[in-house]
Amino acid sequence: MIEFILNNKLIRTQAKQGSVLLDFIREHQKLKGTKIGCREGDCGACTVLSGSLQKDGSVKYKSIVSCLTPLGNAAGKHIVTIEGINVEKISPIQEIFVKENATQCGFCTPGFIVSLTGFSLSGDYDTEKGIAAVSGNICRCTGYKSIERAISEITEALKKIKGSHNLQALIDNAYLPEYFKDIAKRLQEIQLEQSINTGKIVAGGTDLYVQQADELQEQNIRLIGRSENQIKTEKNICTIDATCTISDLEDSKVLNQIIPDWKKFIKLISSKQIRNMATLGGNFVNASPIGDLSIIFIALDAKLNIKNTKNQYRKIKLKDFFINYKKIDLQEYEIIETIEFEIPEKPYSFNFEKVSKRTHLDIASVNTAILIKLEEHCIREIHLSAGGIAPVPLLLSKTENFLLAKELNEENIKNAIKVLLNEISPISDIRGSKEYKSLLLRQLFYKHFITLFPEKIQLKDIYHA
Repeated sequence: MIEFILNNKLIRTQAKQGSVLLDFIREHQKLKGTKIGCREGDCGACTVLSGSLQKDGSVKYKSIVSCLTPLGNAAGKHIVTIEGINVEKISPIQEIFVKENATQCGFCTPGFIVSLTGFSLSGDYDTEKGIAAVSGNICRCTGYKSIERAISEITEALKKIKGSHNLQALIDNAYLPEYFKDIAKRLQEIQLEQSINTGKIVAGGTDLYVQQADELQEQNIRLIGRSENQIKTEKNICTIDATCTISDLEDSKVLNQIIPDWKKFIKLISSKQIRNMATLGGNFVNASPIGDLSIIFIALDAKLNIKNTKNQYRKIKLKDFFINYKKIDLQEYEIIETIEFEIPEKPYSFNFEKVSKRTHLDIASVNTAILIKLEEHCIREIHLSAGGIAPVPLLLSKTENFLLAKELNEENIKNAIKVLLNEISPISDIRGSKEYKSLLLRQLFYKHFITLFPEKIQLKDIYHA
């Protein structure tokens, strides 16, 4: 039995855990405002809010794409569709969309409204953050300028509400219906049944439900729960639970302290809705040669703590986890439980670079990360990774070894390029020719040093290399 609240209605269903939330909303509950678009998590037309009960008794909401969400992941939560917002009259967010002509055909509009309602619940009202809240919502009609104007006006309107960070204030000003104030109490009364412990392991579902949605709906799946202490440090080791979402990583105070530009790097990965769902462990198990998180954590020299059904553990370096294309060192009875890495001693520098057809919301053609530590102008420690240039996410160990203990200067960086290009084996595919990918990595390798050490390596060096 799966039990959750859908808008203002308690749902108790025997539907399979692997069935798709979007289909349950539309076909079982006949709520047609949530649209079927791409079914790949790209368009945002199926966006809903997912509210989870917190330790302090509050409910935290996040926007998700229901087309990639297994129904079992709704258990114990408050799922909100456009119908759950527009109960008695349209909300101020909808009124502003009408005023600014921010909709034309209207197919995408419910997704935008739901995402922006989630933004209103965040309590952090900044126009850029409002725009970021709809980063996973695509509109083919408006050209977005009218939507941008609407978001700016929505942000200003929210700022004027006294105590707008408070749930009751949003209810009093019609941003949310009255029933929202009782949701926390109602969620506390839901009895969560133990998840099925057999079948394919599914966490966020953002990759599996693109590829295997039809199959997963017809079979048992094993949903992975979340731990209490997800990101922590002990002594000089940072440990991250494998079920952490990308948004958990993005918002982590721990990770933002270790890597100052952390948020900037994470925002290059997918849309807000997908970041709210996709997990760190799932990104690794997906084994994409261009997985952004794989590239970042290989450069952090991360290790995986792997557990089997007998509660036996083994530890493996992430760089050794990828055996061949889509082949990983993980047995059927094993699961990644945590990821850990040693926090380097300061001073050190870290950088992540990515080239894709779009700056945001896209899969990389080539990506690369570096962790480097200098001592008296010499490279004392270096970890360099790259994706899109081999069948697996790659640690560029030969290039590392060449640079280790050498002075950081233009000549050594130029010579390292020769080693780097002999270390990779890109192939031509839909994201570019092998020659193009080699050129990209070469330029991104330079960009690491231009970004981190502009006083030593300058842009003009590229044109003379």
